[in-house]
Amino acid sequence: MTFIDDNLNTIIEGDCLEVMKQIPDKSIDLVLTDPPYGTGISKNPVRQMHAKKEWDNEIPTEEYFREIFRISKNQIIWGGNYFSLPPSQGFLIWDKKQPENFSLAMCEYAYSSFQNPAKIHRLSVLEERGKQHPTQKPVKLFKWILAKYTEEGQTVLDPFAGSGTTAIACHDLKRNFICIEKELEYVAISQKRLDEARMQLSLF
Repeated sequence: MTFIDDNLNTIIEGDCLEVMKQIPDKSIDLVLTDPPYGTGISKNPVRQMHAKKEWDNEIPTEEYFREIFRISKNQIIWGGNYFSLPPSQGFLIWDKKQPENFSLAMCEYAYSSFQNPAKIHRLSVLEERGKQHPTQKPVKLFKWILAKYTEEGQTVLDPFAGSGTTAIACHDLKRNFICIEKELEYVAISQKRLDEARMQLSLF
């Protein structure tokens, strides 16, 4: 059995850099992730509601991104404007549908390795209630991405999995996934959310 076979459709607790070193070159179809990029500096009241973690002011080093690009065929990385990444014409924008005088960010940027025209997805930041992670993205946003940039049965990796949005979106769209999260609290939250999604699907 290979690493991919052993860990397919699971949430791994661990340091993603060490885990990614075990993954063969170009064996992942897409890395879809939202790395930490200094959440501790944000005055966003939603983020401030969550207890500070050691990664709040951390930014992943270049070594993390070297591994991401080594193991994957394509990449979509939220907060890409915070990192040194290759030029891209196919970037993504999440329009949060907030008024122009809104005091917080009206949109977010994702780096994309796909060289097709840039895309904007309009989805209210209020669409998904009950956030359990300070930077939790809506499942609908990630399902929109997966529907456009992956096919059923392909494998998606999220090395900074947080509360498990990637796992749930992949499950719903029949994509395989491997998620990695080093905070035990968020591993438990991710697993609970995934179990609930699996149970809900089995009812229909």
